[in-house]
Amino acid sequence: MAEAVIGSIAEKIIEILGSQAIETVGKLWGIKHELEALKKTVSLLQPVLDDAEEQYHHAHIRIWVEQLKDAFYEAQDVLEEFNIEAMRQELRGHNERMKAVRTFFSSSNQLAFKLKMSDKVRVVRVRIEAFKANRIPTLKEHPKKEWRNREETHSFIREEDIKGREDDKEIVMKFLLDSNMEENVSILPIVGIGGLGKTALAKYVYGDKTWLSLKTSLVEGAKGSKILITTRLPSMAKITGTTPPHFLGGLSESTPFDLLMQMACCNKEELQDPDMLVIGKDIVRKCCGVPLVVRTVGSLLFFKKTKSEWLHFKEYDLLKVSQNEECIKQVLKLSYDHLPSHLKQCFALCSLFPKDYELKKQTLVDLWMAEGFIRPSDRGQHLEDIAHGYFMDLLWSNFFQEFQEDVGTCKMHDLMHDLACSVAGTECWVAWDDTKHIHERTHHISYDSTFNFMSKFPISQVKASALRTFLSVTRYWERDPMIEVDLRRLIQSFKRLRILDLHAANVEKVPRSIGKLKYLTYLDLSYNEKLKRLPNSITRLQKLQKLNLKSCSKLKELPRDIRKLVSLRNLDIDDCNELSYMPCGLGQLSSLHRLSCFILPKDKALAKKYCGLGELNRLNNIRGALSIENLGSVTNAVEESQAANLREKSSLEVLGLSWGNVNITDEAIAMITKRDEALLDGLRPPDNLQKLIIKGYNDCPNFKELSEQIEKCEELDISKDESGNILDFHGGLQSLRSVEIEGLPALTSLPQWLLQARNLERLTIWSCRKLKDIPEQIEALQSLQNLVIIQCPSLTSFPEAMRRLTSLTHLTIYRCPKLEESCKRQAGKDWDKIAHIPHIRIDCRSCTNFLH
Repeated sequence: MAEAVIGSIAEKIIEILGSQAIETVGKLWGIKHELEALKKTVSLLQPVLDDAEEQYHHAHIRIWVEQLKDAFYEAQDVLEEFNIEAMRQELRGHNERMKAVRTFFSSSNQLAFKLKMSDKVRVVRVRIEAFKANRIPTLKEHPKKEWRNREETHSFIREEDIKGREDDKEIVMKFLLDSNMEENVSILPIVGIGGLGKTALAKYVYGDKTWLSLKTSLVEGAKGSKILITTRLPSMAKITGTTPPHFLGGLSESTPFDLLMQMACCNKEELQDPDMLVIGKDIVRKCCGVPLVVRTVGSLLFFKKTKSEWLHFKEYDLLKVSQNEECIKQVLKLSYDHLPSHLKQCFALCSLFPKDYELKKQTLVDLWMAEGFIRPSDRGQHLEDIAHGYFMDLLWSNFFQEFQEDVGTCKMHDLMHDLACSVAGTECWVAWDDTKHIHERTHHISYDSTFNFMSKFPISQVKASALRTFLSVTRYWERDPMIEVDLRRLIQSFKRLRILDLHAANVEKVPRSIGKLKYLTYLDLSYNEKLKRLPNSITRLQKLQKLNLKSCSKLKELPRDIRKLVSLRNLDIDDCNELSYMPCGLGQLSSLHRLSCFILPKDKALAKKYCGLGELNRLNNIRGALSIENLGSVTNAVEESQAANLREKSSLEVLGLSWGNVNITDEAIAMITKRDEALLDGLRPPDNLQKLIIKGYNDCPNFKELSEQIEKCEELDISKDESGNILDFHGGLQSLRSVEIEGLPALTSLPQWLLQARNLERLTIWSCRKLKDIPEQIEALQSLQNLVIIQCPSLTSFPEAMRRLTSLTHLTIYRCPKLEESCKRQAGKDWDKIAHIPHIRIDCRSCTNFLH
């Protein structure tokens, strides 16, 4: 059954109508009265929209809602057109704007434009007023849904943390450890309905220590290798298994009750009424031991804190769940129904992704923001922070699972994905689903590598005004080329697109007509390796929030008028290897929150023409990761490094400093060394930085050049400032969790400032060929868990303090011959110092896995 999410669209219209920009334009163009009347009409309809969503299954209400939603979308487009025009007026500057306004409002221009815009507003207002006049009598006003936010500090309960599977684990482990199997590869199917935790059990077993010691010897598929298959179908188990399948049942009663209490954030002692324990156990029994159901029901009980609420939920909301997937889906639907309208929108959009797709949290956040799903906070929070809260709410409520916090990825359970597709209805269409026809009201489309634009996309079936999303979910190596004529056709056909995702589409040239997509907020051109330039018309996209150019390896330059992208919040230019400078004006993008890379011009003659470090001065909202490249080209180290103002970028988590491949003359060596030390001193990071990466002059294209650069930078020392004093960040690195030091040939010992980072968890030292000493003060790094040392040939031994690094669990040594000799297992003179470390890898064949 398709669901309508109309309440959030109404909220968005009211939000836009209340903005300062719309008020200003309304006064300027003489349509203030029309705009106020529109706001009043939408506001009067809003209280019944929640009830309309709940009664959407009734045919007459469904028709009313869908038609009203069309009118709301039209109104939103008209209002955003006003906003865009206001932005363009602002960009012209005060003097030019006054001149343009006088010219614009002279003679026929004034009358024509005023009549056009006034008519557009009047048409949508009258259209919406008709729905108010013909409101369905059975629709009741609903109070605003209460939504409790969970504390971020509350420990997240992962599905693999669930207890109660010890017997199942023992059965599976017995199969894995059985050495008497006759087959080269033995297969055990784990069979059960969706939501029982088949995959969680397999992962639970896979992470066991009696198993970890064996699995590395089985990766080649030799005799004794084992495979676990999880399936819902007994017939599949019969076909694939070499041994009888293991049928997974529900959890015993005590385990799901504890899980229910955890998800509801209830301690037994804190319950207001002892009878609630009895009610809770009754609820658990109705869940039939299905973990997904228990978790979902528990997350619903989080919002119900009284005995009467729990009792009502048990008696009237929660049906008895049998081990039947249709019953389970009903419980999941109950959880969806409880969501506020804005979260329903966010969840339904996830139907655009295939099943078992690895979702990136940042991608979801960017998409939700680009669609306008994020409601501004009265507390002045950044939209990114609010969107993060939306993600965590959905994660806590089990709409997402398998969240890997360190890499920011998650998945959706298959049954949750089915629910997303159901509630999205005709709003979303996926190109790979042959069973679902595209509808004229479809607003969001996704496609994969099998999609052929010319032959498969039925443009004639989609309203040109309807389509807002064209999203690629293809992998980065699967797409056939998208030729320019196809791209022009797409732009010409759908001028109200908000999201255009063309990653890995083999786009060679972006047409100038891209500038006509004035509503566009999200443009992904990443992994188009033949793309060399962007048309400057792209800077007409004043609504653009995200521009992703990652791994456009042939891209030569960014648009020269990039400063006109006044709404830009996210610019990703990682791995754009031929990009050698940033255009002037980048520092005017005050909305910028993510900038992956800041590239200084390698050629000092271009320094005045393009961006210097000073462009970073006011970009203090930047968060996440920032890499500053080609620092070796900076001439005025003290002035420019201080102008970058890194200390004020308090949301920055990862900072990379790279000196790059810069031509250096012999007579300049002393001056360069002093300058580089001044740079490092001046580029002091914010106190809450979590990861610092320092790279010297090692980014050279060939070995000969690399050797020359190393010889010319022998004196560069990150331990000292330009005066030769010990560099000290005065305890300002307590949030630092990871440091990577690469290509610093003058480094002989670890710098003092590094030893002040008491919460450091990971340290990587790479290609520091004069490093001779790990000091005894390393004992201060009591949080250190992972130490990687690569290509440090002068390092001969470890200090005694290594014995006292009790948190250290992983040590990797590669291409350090003297250190490798002293650390030989059981025989080296330093072996006793490191023997307590659980995971030691010395002179491994490849060190790549340990660097990421």
